[in-house]
Amino acid sequence: MIETKKLYLRKTDLDRSNWRWPHFSVDELSCDCGKHCEGEYFHDPKFLDALEKMRALMGPIQINSAHRCKAHNKAVGGVANSMHFKAIAVDIKIAPHGRVELYEAAIKAGFKGMGFGVNFMHLDIGARRRWTYPGALGLWKRALGFSPL
Repeated sequence: MIETKKLYLRKTDLDRSNWRWPHFSVDELSCDCGKHCEGEYFHDPKFLDALEKMRALMGPIQINSAHRCKAHNKAVGGVANSMHFKAIAVDIKIAPHGRVELYEAAIKAGFKGMGFGVNFMHLDIGARRRWTYPGALGLWKRALGFSPL
């Protein structure tokens, strides 16, 4: 049986028999560093429900990065309190979706933490906060007609 919130040191430790998120897999959501861990995975049904809702609103979503072990997060320049290992977060590719569609679906799905990149968007279910990555704010302002910050 799939438990509620839990950290698995290896993605293979999760019993997937009651997996209820058909459009996402543990393989794409676990740490993919291949160096510092054995596919560490943080399971959070609330996060997965939001991700599945966003998928229903938009169609396929390409995940660039999801859970990261602490060592991998540090290696890729993630912030010390990153939701990628603290709870759960994803960076999703913008294309083939539009920025407006992505932003509106993220809000409707219940994501509160949003980072706006040039070709990706960070989403998490932590506290409400917004930030941009270098070179991205103007793109998002033009697309949305307002600053998302």
